[in-house]
Amino acid sequence: MDNERYSRQIRFRPIGADGQSALSRKHAVIVGAGALGSVVAETLTRAGIGALTLIDRDYVEISNLQRQSLYSEADAALHLPKAIAARDRLNEINPQVVINAHVLDASPRDLDRLTRGADLVLDGTDNFETRLILNDLSAKRKFPWIYGACLGSSGMTYTFLPGVTPCLSCLLRAGAVSGASCDIGGILAPAVQMVAALQSAEALKLLTGNHAALRATFLSFDLWRNQHIEVDLTAMKSADCPTCGTRPVYPHLTAGNRMKAALLCGRDTVQLRPARGLPMTLDQLAEALSRLDGKLERNPYLLSYSFEDKRVVFFPDGRVLVHGTDQIAEAKRLYHGLIG
Repeated sequence: MDNERYSRQIRFRPIGADGQSALSRKHAVIVGAGALGSVVAETLTRAGIGALTLIDRDYVEISNLQRQSLYSEADAALHLPKAIAARDRLNEINPQVVINAHVLDASPRDLDRLTRGADLVLDGTDNFETRLILNDLSAKRKFPWIYGACLGSSGMTYTFLPGVTPCLSCLLRAGAVSGASCDIGGILAPAVQMVAALQSAEALKLLTGNHAALRATFLSFDLWRNQHIEVDLTAMKSADCPTCGTRPVYPHLTAGNRMKAALLCGRDTVQLRPARGLPMTLDQLAEALSRLDGKLERNPYLLSYSFEDKRVVFFPDGRVLVHGTDQIAEAKRLYHGLIG
């Protein structure tokens, strides 16, 4: 271990030489190498973690460069996969860290395989489908994971500790977290940096053995409105939760619980059917979408949201129609952009 490289971090007493040595033996997995994932990956690489595994399905685009600090115009011009571009840049920053890069749309089997032996998983995803898989794996295999999300000038984060905190399924059932992504609502880079800083700080606490310093609250903020809120969610832990309750079944780890998609012939429309329905009620979804710039319409039978040349219709039974595309991948991206 190069103590000179990490000298300023070692001088920070809660970490010290012992904590730095412990960090150099740890392995973290970052799922999603976009805005949050790229910042967290750079922070942990500079801090001297032993190994990082990066998982991402996307490639670099010019619109990413406003907030995704690892990437360049050259990466965007080449449409380089984010996991590969991040690995190459991180190797330049600190060749002492082992960087594993995987370009894939992570399935339960992929995530089960790639998180084995990891000390920590960090959320850099843009959708609850993947987060719920991570949540089930965390509860089943007892590894901690750190949730993060941001939209516009706001962000939120929470540290999930199996057996201690409520899990993500508990929070979704209680309506404590909601979706929408920066693809639809836009994003300010400082909001990304704030969430990533909070995630990285919690990661360093966990990886250096400073568990007593962990923040026990769900934290949300809005930098534009100068708001900062912390809430103790301990009471939301549910004994009948299918993921972390007394009789867990880990519902999101089976193939039957993946989203189903079908092209509606001749209608320029894709139908999506999330395996377990929408992660929020139509009322909650309407409230979230009302903060965006599109046109929101509601009747007793459905909720419709239109923007640009697309219209997304949500039904109470969980079905979703995405009008204006015949591409399933695009439909899923639009869905996750709105729901998270």
